[in-house]
Amino acid sequence: MWTPTEGAVAAANITRFADYVRETFGAPAGGYRGLHRWSVDHAEDFWRAVWRFCGVIGEGGDGAAVKNRGQMPGAQWFPEARLNFAENLLHGGGGGDGEHPAIIFRGEDGATRRLSHAELRAGVARIAAALAQLGIAPGDRVAAYIPNIPEAVTAMLATAALGAVWSSCSPDFGARGVLDRFGQIEPKVLFCTDGYFYNGRRHDCLEKVRAIHAGLPALEKVVVIPHAAERPDISAMKDTVLLADFAPAVADAAIPFRRLPFNHPLYIMYSSGTTGAPKCIVHGAGGTLLQHVKEHQLHCDIRRGERLFFFTTCGWMMWNWLASGLASGACLMLYDGSPFVPRADALFDFAAGERIGIFGVSAKYLDALGKAGACPARTHDLTALRAVLSTGSPLSPEGFDFVYEKIKSDVCLSSISGGTDIMGCFVLGNPALPVRRGEIQCAALGMKVAALDDSGADLPPGKKGELACRAPFPSMPVAFWNDPGGHKYRAAYFEKFPGVWCHGDYIALTGSGGAIIYGRSDAVLNPGGVRIGTAEIYREAEKVEEVVESLVIGQRWRGDVRVVLFVRLRDGARLDAALSEKITAAIRRNATPRHAPAKIIQVADIPRTRSGKIVELAVRSVVHGEEVKNKEALANPEALALFAGLAELAEE
Repeated sequence: MWTPTEGAVAAANITRFADYVRETFGAPAGGYRGLHRWSVDHAEDFWRAVWRFCGVIGEGGDGAAVKNRGQMPGAQWFPEARLNFAENLLHGGGGGDGEHPAIIFRGEDGATRRLSHAELRAGVARIAAALAQLGIAPGDRVAAYIPNIPEAVTAMLATAALGAVWSSCSPDFGARGVLDRFGQIEPKVLFCTDGYFYNGRRHDCLEKVRAIHAGLPALEKVVVIPHAAERPDISAMKDTVLLADFAPAVADAAIPFRRLPFNHPLYIMYSSGTTGAPKCIVHGAGGTLLQHVKEHQLHCDIRRGERLFFFTTCGWMMWNWLASGLASGACLMLYDGSPFVPRADALFDFAAGERIGIFGVSAKYLDALGKAGACPARTHDLTALRAVLSTGSPLSPEGFDFVYEKIKSDVCLSSISGGTDIMGCFVLGNPALPVRRGEIQCAALGMKVAALDDSGADLPPGKKGELACRAPFPSMPVAFWNDPGGHKYRAAYFEKFPGVWCHGDYIALTGSGGAIIYGRSDAVLNPGGVRIGTAEIYREAEKVEEVVESLVIGQRWRGDVRVVLFVRLRDGARLDAALSEKITAAIRRNATPRHAPAKIIQVADIPRTRSGKIVELAVRSVVHGEEVKNKEALANPEALALFAGLAELAEE
């Protein structure tokens, strides 16, 4: 669907990197496949090359790159190195010189703010000094219940500068959902706002903050950032202070960057928590940094001054991924609020007005834009746009069509897939490769990606299996929090295939070197013993004009499994026999008869996580009368009730 020009390929960072490793490490020529093969066969040299080429600041990058390389888990990357994550981000791309802003923020309410590099560093210095005065030390936890505003980045960098550990979630979480997460890690400081704006409304946060404070006995200070009001009333809240009083302006304050070991904890992230208490995933500073600069500079071709946008909240790992763009000299484009207010294409107002170069959104957002009839190519000036990123769920072939027909024909469309577990991607884009309809372009450099059958054997191109990684990589989690002996950690990724990372996605590698994701492997349907990826059904069902969104499960049925498809329809549409047959025929015709659902049921809403992912497993549990243990993980938990006790699912 798109091929880079010879000039673009020659100028791409990844081409310069290939030249560099060929000259410095003797890597062979042979295009991307040869480079990828070298990156996994010579992993020590590859990651050492990433350190140097991407300009990582620290000590020990020339020493041993890995200890215990053959162990997974157990490999230790850069055991002699010491670095500071915040130092790398605040001096990324050679440091800010005033030529480019560091952060540009836009809110749903129209508020716009710009921070220079000097202003960002000054803000980090103030908060770091205040945290240090409070006694925050390496390893202490600092949490944030916060919208996607500049202060979130500033407070994270201040925390990282001191070697403390950052953990955040978005303010649309209820108090119980926050305590399910932060209650496990016992933070000493909580950053929050007084409120936030979403879908045309102001939402108060302070009542929920009071409940959260009461449930976190280790908390010493709550820092409120005014966002919905200029000076919110916090007089009745104990141990609570406004940001300006907590971190007053200090002239020319230095930032005390603590250089710590490569694997020193940086972030605590969380699993979705839809099948139990969220797992607390600890990521190290060095692994996170190396993975992100590799992806940003080599796979996204980010240059100094690049305007990098991803629509995300502070509760999704794409926020952490976006923030790391500073290390490559990018200007962070932050947006907070609904992407559909005042119109479905509102994010393109931001993209056009600020000349965004790299524009990232979820696949579901692109689907929704298409259903809404949006055509940004006609309504917005997108001449600066050169790459569109999509993740969160598989992007359908029709999603590719929409981008090239309705957004821009001359962009590198990079569908990417990885996750919170690895703080990055297994398969992603490449500015020097063509884009093929419905395919992710390539496996990530340094990641020994494979599709495995049930016995753990590699599958040939075109065959679907478990997404796995056969060799260790630096951004593997350091640990799970409160997991002595690492039993939960090993069970999460290495139980199915010992010594091999099993990610939980259903994938096929392609003959062209790309990949297609077919959904989560734990949600794979198995009627009559035939494995079917859920994305294959969504792809066809949502082509039908009346269908806005769908969700499919396998229902236990008379000793087997039957496929049940739930559909949310356009306003005014009704699922009658004719529409049901239309949907079934489309699936049968464009997939296979095995994919055709035994039942199609109309529902008013589809439950999803707060990062927008639909939750097949939670719906499957409800249909089978099983408990869903952590509804706080859902953005719309009330939607689950729509699936309980449906007469259409009863024994016939």
